[in-house]
Amino acid sequence: MKTTNKQEHSVTSYPDGKQEAITVQHVTKRYNDVLAITDVSFSVGKGELFGLIGPDGAGKTTLMRILMTLLLPTEGEAYLAGLDVRKEYKKIRHLVGYMPGRFSLYQDLSVEENLEFFATVFGTTIQENYDLIRDIYVQIEPFKKRLAGKLSGGMKQKLALSCALIHKPEILVLDEPTTGVDAVSRKEFWDMLKRLQKQGITILVSTPYMDEAGLCDRVALMQKGQIMTIDTPPRIVENYQRNLLAARSTDMHRLINDIRNWDKTDTAYAFGQFVHVTTSDDNLEAVELERYLLSQNHTQLQVFEISPGIEDVFMDLMTS
Repeated sequence: MKTTNKQEHSVTSYPDGKQEAITVQHVTKRYNDVLAITDVSFSVGKGELFGLIGPDGAGKTTLMRILMTLLLPTEGEAYLAGLDVRKEYKKIRHLVGYMPGRFSLYQDLSVEENLEFFATVFGTTIQENYDLIRDIYVQIEPFKKRLAGKLSGGMKQKLALSCALIHKPEILVLDEPTTGVDAVSRKEFWDMLKRLQKQGITILVSTPYMDEAGLCDRVALMQKGQIMTIDTPPRIVENYQRNLLAARSTDMHRLINDIRNWDKTDTAYAFGQFVHVTTSDDNLEAVELERYLLSQNHTQLQVFEISPGIEDVFMDLMTS
C-alpha cells in the first residue's frame, strides 16, 4: 500500500484500486498527563472491513470517538471520506453510522419508535431504506412494540445496528458491538456485517475478542494507545517466527508456575485448557519441556508443538 502525505490524504492507492474511506495520520490524544492514544496512523479502503483489535484500555474507543467527531485529537489529523474531523464534522455525521460500545438508544421507546426517531433525524423513513436493514430488522420486527429497555442483549444489538444503518451511511463504525452477547449472537452479527460489506459499506469495528480478528479484511493490533502491527490476519500469523509449544497436566496452576520457573522459558500464558509456551531457544523441542515437567512430577502430561493464532502474535508483540 502506498502511504501519502497530508496534502494527498484522499488519494491513497490500494492494490485493487480502492481509495481511502478513513485516514488517520499521527493522531495523539492526551488528557492532562495521560496519553490515551500515541501517534496512531492507519487507513481503511472503501468497502473494506477493518478491525481494531485489543483489550480494554488499548485506546480503541478514544480513537473511534475522534473519528465520530465526538472528541478532538490533541495532535494529528483524521479524515472520513476526505472530510476533516475537525472542520467538517457536520457533513461527517450525515455519512457515517455509529454504534457505540454501550447501548445508547432510548430505552423507554419501543423498537419501532427508536427506528422511526433515527430515520426522522436524518431526514429519511424506515420504508425508504428498509431494503438495507431488512435482514437485520426482520429478526426483531415481531417485537417492534416492545420497549428497547426490555430487549435481550442480542436484540438490542440488532436494533442498534438497524438505527445506525437507517440513513444509508457510507461508513459504519462499531465500537465493540459483540461485547456481552452470547456466542450465537456474535456469529449472527458478523454474518450481518459481511452482508453489509457486500453492499459497498465501509466498516470499522473494534473488538477485544482475538477470534474475531480473522473475520476482518485487515486488522490493527492495539495496546496502550499504540498500534503494534497492521496487516491481514493470515499475514500477521505468517510473520510469527517463534517455535510455539502447548502443555497440559492435571494441575494447571502448578504447571504454569513450574513452566515460568524453568530457566529455558521465555513466555508462558494460559490459553483455554493449555499453557502456550515460547522458549529462549527456538530450536528447543517439545520433548525437552516434557522431560522437565515430568521431573516436577506432573501427571497426565501433554506437550506438543502448535501453530500460532492471532492471540499468540498479540502476546508476543506485547513482550517484544
